[in-house]
This record gives sequence, C-alpha cells and structure tokens, in this order.
Amino acid sequence: MLPAVADLSDAHPACPILAPRFRDFGGRPRFAGPVRTLKVFEDNALVRSTLERPGAGAVLVVDGGGSLRCALVGGQLGLLAVRNGWAGIVVNGCVRDVAELRALDLGVRALASHPRKSAKGSHGGLADVVVEVAGVSIAPGAWLYADEDGILISPTPLCLPGPDAAGGGA
Repeated sequence: MLPAVADLSDAHPACPILAPRFRDFGGRPRFAGPVRTLKVFEDNALVRSTLERPGAGAVLVVDGGGSLRCALVGGQLGLLAVRNGWAGIVVNGCVRDVAELRALDLGVRALASHPRKSAKGSHGGLADVVVEVAGVSIAPGAWLYADEDGILISPTPLCLPGPDAAGGGA
C-alpha cells in the first residue's frame, strides 16, 4: 500500500506539492512512481509514442501548457498506458473519454475534461526535460506521489520514518 501524501509531506516537508488544480479522472486514486516528462502543446503525438513504450511503473507528466482547448489523453491512450505498465499520467491540460479513463487501473490527473481531440504531429514536443507544472519544477527521474489529498514531488523515492508515522492527522 502506498503511503498517504499527507504523511509523506509531514515526514518530508521540503518536498514540493503541486498547486491543487488537478482533478482525478482515473480508476486508481493513489499512484506513485519515477517521473518521465513531456512538454507539448495541443498535440498528443509524442504522448502516444511515449505510452507505446514500456512504462515499468513510471508516471508520465505531460506539460501541455495548461491549455483548455483540447484533450491530450483519452480512453485509447489510457488503455495503452495500462497495457504497457504505466502507473499514472498527470496532464497539465485536458483529458477526454472520462468514463473510459475512470474504468482503467491507472492514475490520471488533469486540469479538466474537453471533448475535442488534439492535433497529431503538427506542433511536436520535447521528452525528458524539466517541466514547470503548478508551481513546481519536475525533472525526469524525480518521484511523484499522488492520492486524494494532492501530488507530491521528490528527487528520490520516499518512505515514512518508523511505524508511528502512518497515523496521519491534522
């Protein structure tokens, strides 16, 4: 079982938390893993090609520039992510096919849903670069922890210090 983000934040207060802008669209409310990053704008061709490769439990962070004009991830890409072993996807932008995403064993966070599909290959993008999302710089290889309380970023994998740390509380 993954530790709660609140407990991780208490134990590791230097780790940044993404501003609470993201909604939960996936079927897995808690997810964690090493980060892979993409920087794209209204074009999901690089998202697709990345999710076609083995994820090995990683979380794909897609910096879509915060665009609310089209979706960068939908049901087909979500299914591709599950088949290839990705733990989750965080989109600084929109998703679509919300009912399909909710049915998948995949963590999915995004700003909103939007029915319009994105362009395919017209804008390009960058892979494995540092991205700035919700006030936090996220480097490839960092660790992302997400649950119902929020999203925490750490430069290394985290654990809770000792058996009493899992109690939580405010």
